[in-house]
Amino acid sequence: MAYLKPSWFTKKFNSAIARPNIAEKLTVTRRLSGEPQQVAVTTVDVNGVKYLVSTRGESQWVKNIRANPNITLTVKGESTAYTATEVPVDERAPIIAAFKSKLGKLVVGRYFAKLPDAVDHPTFALAARH
Repeated sequence: MAYLKPSWFTKKFNSAIARPNIAEKLTVTRRLSGEPQQVAVTTVDVNGVKYLVSTRGESQWVKNIRANPNITLTVKGESTAYTATEVPVDERAPIIAAFKSKLGKLVVGRYFAKLPDAVDHPTFALAARH
């Protein structure tokens, strides 16, 4: 599966916006160490379901979710536990379209230009855990 490695600047920028109250923050369990991994993300709601879309392809957070689908999403300091379920490739188009529309071409256009196929954008439906 394809992966677009972020630049040094992008890594630093994402670390800065992942701070509390700035962006949505995904927390997953690293599959090898068991330690938490935190990543700035943007979710999209489609038909009442919250989704995560990987713009860069098969990133580490994607691999970690596949190994352990129990994740936490923190928004404005409020954390919610979810179970993530990967969406089949043939069902991703409307979710990816909504995601691209929400973020705009300037933000994500270059990722989808380099990886235009839905198979290269792992997508996860999030179900709240109680």
